[in-house]
Amino acid sequence: MTDAVIKPKIGNYYRHILICTGPRCAQDGASQALFDSLGDKFKAAGLNEGELRVKRSRVSCFAACKGGPIMCVQPDGTWYYNVTPENMDRIIDDHLCNGKPVEELVFHQAGNTDFER
Repeated sequence: MTDAVIKPKIGNYYRHILICTGPRCAQDGASQALFDSLGDKFKAAGLNEGELRVKRSRVSCFAACKGGPIMCVQPDGTWYYNVTPENMDRIIDDHLCNGKPVEELVFHQAGNTDFER
């Protein structure tokens, strides 16, 4: 008799944000603090459940170690730098709630071969 592997389940979500919490991305744990703040921020914006629910995950390194905290929004493929608490509020309002990336904070956009910032 073999033990069956249990198939995991994840609740439905619309976007998934990945935040680098590695030691080179931002000083003094700023990335981890940003990640920790998102539960309350998402709840206040209505992104913790329902149609626009956003899932969040920590990443140990994106190999983009300047200008952090660094965050990627999937499936959009939008990469943000300098994600301070204030800039995160703008990203939540403009991008996650209304689908409009905060262009001046974007340093890479997947699928755009001639992207320059």
